[in-house]
Amino acid sequence: MHLSRLELRDFRSWGALDLDLEPGVTLLVGRNGYGKTNVVEAVGVLAHLSSHRVSSDAPLVRAGASAARVSATAINQGRQLSAHLLIKPSGSNLAQINRTRLRSPRELLGVVRSVLFAPEDLGLVRGEPALRRRYLDDIVTTRWPRLAGVKSDYDKALRQRTSLLKHAGPALRSGYQSSEGESALSTLDVWDQQLAGFGAQLIAARLAATAELSAHVHDAYAGIAPESRPARIAYDPTVPLGEATGDDGAVDASLIEAAMLAELGRVRPKEIERGLCLVGPHRDDLDLRLGDQPAKGFASHGETWSLAIALRFGEFRFLREAQGSDPVLILDDVFAELDAKRREKLVALAEEVEQVLITAAVDSDLPENLARRISARHDVEVSDEQGDGGEVVRTSRIAAPGGNDAAGEAGEG
Repeated sequence: MHLSRLELRDFRSWGALDLDLEPGVTLLVGRNGYGKTNVVEAVGVLAHLSSHRVSSDAPLVRAGASAARVSATAINQGRQLSAHLLIKPSGSNLAQINRTRLRSPRELLGVVRSVLFAPEDLGLVRGEPALRRRYLDDIVTTRWPRLAGVKSDYDKALRQRTSLLKHAGPALRSGYQSSEGESALSTLDVWDQQLAGFGAQLIAARLAATAELSAHVHDAYAGIAPESRPARIAYDPTVPLGEATGDDGAVDASLIEAAMLAELGRVRPKEIERGLCLVGPHRDDLDLRLGDQPAKGFASHGETWSLAIALRFGEFRFLREAQGSDPVLILDDVFAELDAKRREKLVALAEEVEQVLITAAVDSDLPENLARRISARHDVEVSDEQGDGGEVVRTSRIAAPGGNDAAGEAGEG
């Protein structure tokens, strides 16, 4: 897969941007704050319907604008599709493929596929479990787009069940001795069924993805850091899975659902006391190990970087193998953080990719062995100009090859 065109309107710092793209390596070079990361972030938003930088859509809409629009034309094995996403700071977003309006933005999933590696990915190794859960869920919903609806349904059930536990604590603690307690417990039973049903599907998909990812992450890490200990990943659930997974790795979602219901019953008194949902995929983790030790807390700085890169290349190779074509690979300001050896290893791994988008602040951040792969370079510049009302407007411009400039209003980004 590769993108042939990217268009932004009122997205982040860009008032307007029309950018032609091609296979190979495309560089976006410009100082920090000029808006280059906003460009590649937009590709990720189309691919995952969320940003890797913020948790809500409001920051994606340029100040003063009512909505942002991101459009891209993707060419995948000869088939061309245009994806359009209208992003609202509040309310529901709207989506379109070519000229057809979609019932839900989730129907866009799969049209644009991307894997993004950024300095924030150190958090996959060092950070909290929520970051690793999101990593897995992005992979799952890219590989099986219908799971995005399951994840959404699970999150809704989780919010409702958590609200019940928090606000109906006295009634729940009174049990069946009062009508209020009986009603609250019956409602909790309903949400248990919902949570277990959707949660089991999500856990099953995460287990399946982790099983396939494991070998890819191991091999990628060995290629980046052959002198280090071998890397291993495993899914760490809060639900005792028992016989839900067979010896061949096959996953039975119905058995996971039964196990989750049993565990919810076991911990119900504790949940009622604490007002929290203590069981389910929202509390699971991805266990990362180097040799026999957990990577978090035991990996050196260099090993942490290598494992973060390996996780992203494991994701890339898993999606390529599963779907028969390359996702777009995005490397956002990562070379400045790596030593010379890891820079060269990263470029070597990227050489096999159909399309790579790379951002960098200065040329000195880029490794020498990248030059032979560059198909296009775009310099991101800014200048202060006087607007119609006499105010000073900061304008960003991408100077494309051949003198065809793509201009847009920009602020800090």
